[in-house]
Amino acid sequence: MSAPQDGPKPPVRLFTPDFLTELFQNPLDPGYADAAARRQEKPGPAGWRGAAARAVAVVVVAAVGFLFAVAYRETMADEPSRSQARAALIAQIKQREAETDEMTARAGRLREEVGRQRDAALSGSQAARLRNLEAGTGLGRVRGDGVVVRLADAPVQDDGAVTGDSGAGPSRVIYSDLQKVANDLWASGAEAISINGQRLTATSTIRSAGAAILVDFRPVTSPYEVSAIGPRSLRDRFDDSRSAYLMRRVARDTGLSFEVRETDDLTLPAAPEPRLRYAEPSVSPSPAATGSGAAVRSTGPGPSGPGSSSRPSGGVR
Repeated sequence: MSAPQDGPKPPVRLFTPDFLTELFQNPLDPGYADAAARRQEKPGPAGWRGAAARAVAVVVVAAVGFLFAVAYRETMADEPSRSQARAALIAQIKQREAETDEMTARAGRLREEVGRQRDAALSGSQAARLRNLEAGTGLGRVRGDGVVVRLADAPVQDDGAVTGDSGAGPSRVIYSDLQKVANDLWASGAEAISINGQRLTATSTIRSAGAAILVDFRPVTSPYEVSAIGPRSLRDRFDDSRSAYLMRRVARDTGLSFEVRETDDLTLPAAPEPRLRYAEPSVSPSPAATGSGAAVRSTGPGPSGPGSSSRPSGGVR
């Protein structure tokens, strides 16, 4: 028979019939409880390391908070100057736009006066032929029945997001949308077209500059109204075009607005006077003293390689 051993015996965990109740009342194993008690009785080097780590964390948090406070103060100090500069730029832009509109209106009045003087000097048939040519080229104001195609960006929600699913393309009108609509209106029989009051001619351009759309280098904003004068069948022929089908699908998927309506007695303004460029014969340079069979390089303004492209930047549907 063995002798009894000295020292305390480890506690024995008894499992009662009600095991779940015992588990919730005493969830910690006795071995973990003994180890925690020994650490509390004998604080060793780990306790000093923990205190040092806490002190370093407090210093780091204080330093980061100080840096944030300094950055916020500097930002708020520079805010008035930035706001003043932005307000000055906006005021300057509006002033220049007002001056441009005034000069455009004055140029239109002078053009009408020149037209009256010209019609008085010419015979009736010559004046009528000249007016028809001006209307066809976009240099004369025209009136008639036609259609108005209205495109608008998707509405913006309170959180800054736009409605609709952007998987089908941008939720705003891009320059290529206006290009497609204008081209299909011409193909459908339109005789005169304008975009937000900007008359289109044979040399007109529709491009993008960042987020802005430029028509003949003048910015236009949403909503965009493409007005066209043409025959009675213009609405039906445009509804069957590819651009109308594409814009309806994009409007359904992204939330932007697309509408086509017929309009009676539509008036389109005249386009500004174009800057005419005249071709001049090039002066052939004297032949250089090169060997036979030497290739002559072209110095024209065309693209320098097969990979270059003159397409403007912008979104793609």
